[in-house]
Amino acid sequence: MAKTLAQCDVVTYLSHIVMQDSNPPNRPNRRTILDQLGIGVAGLCALHCVATILFVSGLGVGGHFLLSPDIHRFGLAIALIIAAVAIGWGALKHRRAAPFVIAMMGLSFMGGALAVPHGNDEFILTIIGVSLVSFGHLLNIRATLTQ
Repeated sequence: MAKTLAQCDVVTYLSHIVMQDSNPPNRPNRRTILDQLGIGVAGLCALHCVATILFVSGLGVGGHFLLSPDIHRFGLAIALIIAAVAIGWGALKHRRAAPFVIAMMGLSFMGGALAVPHGNDEFILTIIGVSLVSFGHLLNIRATLTQ
């Protein structure tokens, strides 16, 4: 009888250990937070492009502010800093080139958008650029998580 009781205790103890969560949920690390911030900035840039077209062409307001080249230069500078830190740091850690290459292509498109006059060409180059930068950040997050 004592042997059966001991086996029961062992099973109860083991099932209690198995039921405990040995892997608590991970907090996002700094690189992931920077990548998420980069995606957010890219989204704001795309929103700015669409809002500018809607407000300026539809309502005729805000053109002096929304079409200012300084906004685009500032946005590109912010995107460059965030991408350089987040994706550069990620590339050094996970040694995958795809996030870096894709994000740099996107930043090149965004830089090219500064070189053309306001209009459809600028809009298309910027949207392509922010999409590629966002995709680079997503790939960087995935590469970081699979490390």
